[in-house]
Amino acid sequence: MSAVSETIVREYFELHGFLVRQQRKYIAQARREDEEIDFFVMNPLARDREIPLPFILSSAELPLISRAVVVVKGWHTETFSLAVLSNAPEIFRFSEPAVFKRATEAFGEDGTLTKILVIPALPQTEESRLQSIELLRAKGIDAVIPFRTILSDLIAKTETNRNYQKSDLLQIIRVLKNYDLFKEPQMELFKPTRKRKKRTRS
Repeated sequence: MSAVSETIVREYFELHGFLVRQQRKYIAQARREDEEIDFFVMNPLARDREIPLPFILSSAELPLISRAVVVVKGWHTETFSLAVLSNAPEIFRFSEPAVFKRATEAFGEDGTLTKILVIPALPQTEESRLQSIELLRAKGIDAVIPFRTILSDLIAKTETNRNYQKSDLLQIIRVLKNYDLFKEPQMELFKPTRKRKKRTRS
């Protein structure tokens, strides 16, 4: 599942014009701290940021990011609640000074380096969501991107009349869209409801 999740995230950043470098392709027998980072991403067309980034990123904010380290947590059955975060310290290992210093060396010293965590979801209730965000910030995370945001964007931007031979993921999305297997939530909201026929008494 981790490889699939990473492929989805890579496609997402590339779709938005980022250059993506994977930390390494192989799996080491003894996992080192710097292996907690999945991607280094750089946006050659980044815009100047005049206001702080929101903590929960949407695709609209990506042009404001120039360089980032990205960690993908594709636990698609988990919500990143306070309990989950408190019992999984490995989530934050990439933001530790020693690991982050190596990432900075890979990019060079100039410019801001954003620490982004890709997560399945945050809690639904506002209180629980704020608690999770507070803990993530305290651990040095700059921003999160939910998988729903990434998947929705990939689906929306994949065109049925293009042949994505160089991307299995986009090609699969294209085929599924071609057979109308994706619902369009925006359209569903505004569909008129069927009027019930009045029964006539015989």
